[in-house]
Amino acid sequence: MNAYLVEHKMLLGVLLGIVFGIVSRLLMLTTDYRQYPTYPHGRIIHISLGVIAAALGAVAVPALYNKDYTAITFLSLAAQQFRDVRKMERETLTKIDELELVSRGSTYIEGIAMVFEGRNYLVIMTALVTSLFSIIWNIYLGFAGGILSLLFVRFLKSGKTISHICRTEGAEVRVDGPDLFVGDIYIMNVGLQSNQEIIKERGMGFILTPYNPNGKVTIGNLGQRQAILYDLSTILGVYRDDGEPALIPMAKLDMKDGRLAVFFLPQERDMSKALQIINKVPILESAVRMPTEASVNKEAPNNG
Repeated sequence: MNAYLVEHKMLLGVLLGIVFGIVSRLLMLTTDYRQYPTYPHGRIIHISLGVIAAALGAVAVPALYNKDYTAITFLSLAAQQFRDVRKMERETLTKIDELELVSRGSTYIEGIAMVFEGRNYLVIMTALVTSLFSIIWNIYLGFAGGILSLLFVRFLKSGKTISHICRTEGAEVRVDGPDLFVGDIYIMNVGLQSNQEIIKERGMGFILTPYNPNGKVTIGNLGQRQAILYDLSTILGVYRDDGEPALIPMAKLDMKDGRLAVFFLPQERDMSKALQIINKVPILESAVRMPTEASVNKEAPNNG
């Protein structure tokens, strides 16, 4: 048995790399409440791309081992292909977004497209590491390298959420004449009496208080606010139809202290669920800002 493993080390290393690469792609492929990727055709597309990425990562090691450096050019072609995947996802989701009652927003869409591109590179890395360990050492260390890569992939699968940067609490929705408030934060003017009655009956409000200046700037991003509204509307439903601007969910900042007020009309009025949803909204990479890391904010104050 050991003689067979040594004799076919290259082939077994490539096959093991492909298997672990595909497993890593399946581990990262989830059709969740956003219904994307769609089932089954969207999943078939992404699994197929995962197989291609796994094969490219796995065969790169024997190519280098045999000093066939021209074979590495296939990795650059793969990178171009995966950039095209990102463009395809962006265009598809942008078209879908035009028909949503509450849109994702371009920042959310760009984040999803970026994730799908990046996950193919993680597949290449998993396959490459597994194949490398198998060929340089043995098949058993290849298994160990593959498992470590899967753990690394699982760690990178999900990033930070709103709960890491803000404290979220429910707040009273108050209609004072035509003015709509969530807590003490002004949202908008509601002129029609019928809309005011709907808001009084079904309205829910939340206030997000950032923990630091970084969180304050991040939730000020319009794309991050839209992501909160979209997740709430997708999971709890939204009580509105097209052509009713007064009933659209909104998020407004308190300009004095950076708190964010969220106004929402759900189909299912469940405060505990809503708080959980907001806390689990992903922080969009394009929305992250870190003013505390700027050199001017790190310098000691000059007291003369």
